[in-house]
Amino acid sequence: MGLLDNLLNKAANTAKTAVSNGVRNGVNAAVNGAKTANSQNVQAANAVGADLAGSGVTMKTGKTAQGYASVTVTFDALPTTLAELQSLPLADLKTPYGTAALTAAALNQYEADRAATCEMVNFLRGPRPMSAYEEQFIRDRLAGKMYVIRSYWAGTSPQNNYTPTLPYSITFYEDPYSYQNAGYCRLNCRSSGADSPRQITLRKKESTGEWFLWENYLLPDIRVPAEADPWA
Repeated sequence: MGLLDNLLNKAANTAKTAVSNGVRNGVNAAVNGAKTANSQNVQAANAVGADLAGSGVTMKTGKTAQGYASVTVTFDALPTTLAELQSLPLADLKTPYGTAALTAAALNQYEADRAATCEMVNFLRGPRPMSAYEEQFIRDRLAGKMYVIRSYWAGTSPQNNYTPTLPYSITFYEDPYSYQNAGYCRLNCRSSGADSPRQITLRKKESTGEWFLWENYLLPDIRVPAEADPWA
């Protein structure tokens, strides 16, 4: 009986080791894949940034305090129509950061021209235009609350009624989960009216190398501006 117990224990330990090694190898592969995607996108952002001189747009890479990649995009002026957005160099959608920045820029036009905003957002979504429900969602989130999208621009705060510093500048940054799923990139962006960062997810079209808007989590409610706060 002792010999049988020993054999069973050895078999169990061998199985545990195999499972453990398999899990470890899978995790390592995912981590290495994320690092590769991160490196490629940062390199692409550096290359794009170097070619933007005189275009009215700049893109600068950096790092967060935790060491994760960050990209700041600055616009001399925000697009007001689809044609204006498409004329910007970032409209080639070759980096997830560029698509994310263009999404914020397009939504900034919502109060002035809803139809133009929807055209720009649908361009950024590529093969998957918005449904009627998704258009309604933007309307519910931004109607009378344009300060929500303005809160992502540099220089804003509840105290100054979310008035951006010009030129318009916005920063997106990565975290350990940015490349958790192959072909997708989830970026973070800080709202000056919220305590935690918001996210935006981009999806890559492998045949063209374009990054399209996939999920937009930039629109939850935030602290109201001082002008609308009876306790300010």
